[in-house]
Amino acid sequence: MRKLQIKTRHRQHFVDITQQLNSLIAQSGVSSGLCCLFCPHTTAAVTLNENWDPDVQRDMALALDSIAPQRSDFQHAEGNSPAHVKTSLMSSDHTLFIEGGRLLLGRWQGVYLAEFDGPRNRQLYIKIITE
Repeated sequence: MRKLQIKTRHRQHFVDITQQLNSLIAQSGVSSGLCCLFCPHTTAAVTLNENWDPDVQRDMALALDSIAPQRSDFQHAEGNSPAHVKTSLMSSDHTLFIEGGRLLLGRWQGVYLAEFDGPRNRQLYIKIITE
């Protein structure tokens, strides 16, 4: 198992980790298999989305804010209930195919750590499995 350390810069922030994952896959020597990701945080997630137009990340943040806005009747003492809701709506894990020593993604897809309670130091656990 490998760990990826990620420092987020904003309260809500999407960090493209595609290249870092491909580097870990290259280091592993696996040419065909699976890349399993797990985010062990309750206010951050992993997701796949378009990585060509940065406006998509902005639009995702706006949409998630409208789905899970801050509310005065939330009772969680830390005040970050929207971050917990957004994380539950996204995903804490993904399993991705590896082919040709790289992630098998669609033309415009990238892999992101989605931060909802930053800035923070985050980590992801990665398991690379050969076929």
